[in-house]
Amino acid sequence: MGQTLRRLLAILLTLVAILAAGWLALRRPDIPFDTLEVAYANADSQFAVAGEHERIHYRVHGPPDAPALVLVHGFSASLHTWTPWVRRLESDYRIVTLDLPGHGLTRGFDPDEAGVDLFIESIHTIADTAGLETFTLAGSSMGGHAAWNYALEHPERLDGLVLIAASGWPRSQEEKQSRPLIFRLLENRFARAILRDLDMSSMIRSGLEDSFADPSRVTDAMVERYSALSRAPGHRETLLRLSTASTREPARQEQLARLDLPVLVMQGDRDNLVPPRHGQEFAGAIPDAELAWYENVGHLPHEEIPRRSAADLKGFLETRIVSQAAGDTAGDSPAAAGTGNGIQP
Repeated sequence: MGQTLRRLLAILLTLVAILAAGWLALRRPDIPFDTLEVAYANADSQFAVAGEHERIHYRVHGPPDAPALVLVHGFSASLHTWTPWVRRLESDYRIVTLDLPGHGLTRGFDPDEAGVDLFIESIHTIADTAGLETFTLAGSSMGGHAAWNYALEHPERLDGLVLIAASGWPRSQEEKQSRPLIFRLLENRFARAILRDLDMSSMIRSGLEDSFADPSRVTDAMVERYSALSRAPGHRETLLRLSTASTREPARQEQLARLDLPVLVMQGDRDNLVPPRHGQEFAGAIPDAELAWYENVGHLPHEEIPRRSAADLKGFLETRIVSQAAGDTAGDSPAAAGTGNGIQP
C-alpha cells in the first residue's frame, strides 16, 4: 500500500510540474504603452486627459462643420474596428472614434471601476473634448450597451442612436449556454485566474472567427492587434472584470420606451455572440427605431459588410438626422415663420 501511494504521489507531482512548466511557458508579460503606440497609433491619434493619470485615445476625422458621429467599439476591440466605416463616411461626417477604458491605447484607469458608468463618462469626455454639442452615437456590442445607456442619461446631447449587435438584452438560459467557449470560460473566476497571464492568441482567433459569418475574414494581423492591445498594462484585469455579467445591467423595456430620438438597429442573422433576436427586441422596444437586418452576416456588420452597412447608416443619417436638422433650421427662420405653413420645400 505504501509503495502504491508513493507512486501515485510521484505521478501527481509530475503532473503538477508539467502543468506549472506549461503555464510558465505560455505566460506573457504586459506590453508597455510606448511600444504599442509605435504599432497602433497614427498621425490622427490624440489623447484626452480624463484625470491625474487617465488618458483616452481618440481620433477625429472629417469636416469640422459636418454632422457629428461618435463610434464606440465592443468588448476587447479598439477604435481600429471602425476603419472600414471611417474610410467610407469621413468626407460627409465629423467622425470621432475612441478606445474605451481597458482597451486599445487608453490608459491609467482603475480596472475595478470598469463598467457602463465609466464608459458613459468617457464618451462624454471625448464629445466635450472634440467640441461636439450634439451628435449621433453608434455602438457595437458592448459599445452598443454603453450607447443606449448614454442615451438614457444624456438625451439632450444626441441627435440619433445606432445600435450594432448591441448587448444588454436579457439572455435566456439556453442563450447563456450557447455562448462561445472563451466567454463561458471567462465567466468562471478560477479560469480567469489561470488565464490572466497566458498567451490567449488561439482563443482570441477562435473568438474573432465566431464574430464573422465568414471566418476567413479574420487575418493574422487582426489577431495580433487584439492580442497585443489586450496585454497593455491593466487591460487584462479590466477585460476579466468586464467578462462577468455583474458589470452590465440588462435592458428593461420600460427604460427603452423613454428614448425619444431616431434609432437604427443593425443586426446580422448569423451572430454567434449576441442572439439575433436581441436586435429585434431592441427595435421593438424603442418607439422610433428601425431595424436593418442582414442575412448571412455575423456580429460585426461594420467590418464584414462595410459598404452595405455604411450605406445604410448614411441613409439613416441623411433621412432621419440631417434632413430633420435642416427642416428645424428652416422652420425657425423668419421666412418660414412668415408663411404659417412650417417648413418650405
